[in-house]
Amino acid sequence: MPIHDWTRLDSGIFQDFHNMWLIALRNAIKHILPPGYSVMTEQRTLDYEVDVLGLQAKPPSDLGTNGNATAYADEFGEGGVSLAVAPPRVQFTRIPATPRTEPKRRWIAVRHVTGKRVVAIVEIVSPGNKSSEYKIRSFTAKIADFLAMGVHALIIDLFPPSSRDPEGIHRAIWGDAAGDFCLPSNARLTLVSYLAGQDERAFIEPVAVGQTLPDMPLFLTTDRYIQVPLESTYMAAFEEVDAEYQKLLTTPEP
Repeated sequence: MPIHDWTRLDSGIFQDFHNMWLIALRNAIKHILPPGYSVMTEQRTLDYEVDVLGLQAKPPSDLGTNGNATAYADEFGEGGVSLAVAPPRVQFTRIPATPRTEPKRRWIAVRHVTGKRVVAIVEIVSPGNKSSEYKIRSFTAKIADFLAMGVHALIIDLFPPSSRDPEGIHRAIWGDAAGDFCLPSNARLTLVSYLAGQDERAFIEPVAVGQTLPDMPLFLTTDRYIQVPLESTYMAAFEEVDAEYQKLLTTPEP
């Protein structure tokens, strides 16, 4: 199913779809996580609301000498895909062009209210996230905070760049660290997966309206990830959209 042009409809309709997609993503991720991990939707952690939260069921016994939450051995076996053996297949892989600044706040480990350790988040960008300078700065600061704390992230942005993120959400999140990265002229929507930690990397897949969504990596550790099925979950959510809005989205523009 091709990506639809959600700018044709009111933002509230996308928000309804957004909620259904979250549930579909949560259920798909649940079935591909290695033992010892769990997933929840619409949770609050680090004083932030997040769409999808990946949790590790048991605190790691060794956080490393630098206190970084990503410096640990996977205590639940291999699980997931090895970054070294099978790097994610995306159009662009980037490392920060400038050193990342240290967060003002420091934690030894990032935990959820359940006591489980937060390892990854998934965020679907909504029109509201770009509706004002304050909103987009709040959103990008949230993602930057999670990355600084060693929490990996997958960001899905099916809306074209605005005046507040003229080269897309990745560049807005990384700021100067994104260097001269620009979205291709024929693919102005952004899928980006971040590997957090000292060797932070961005795996970027620009997409366009009418294109099929590819699977994207979601990192669980600094060297292992799962492939999140975006296309099948998008289709499942779209099937639940009211027929009136489905027709509006699938009817060619005059």
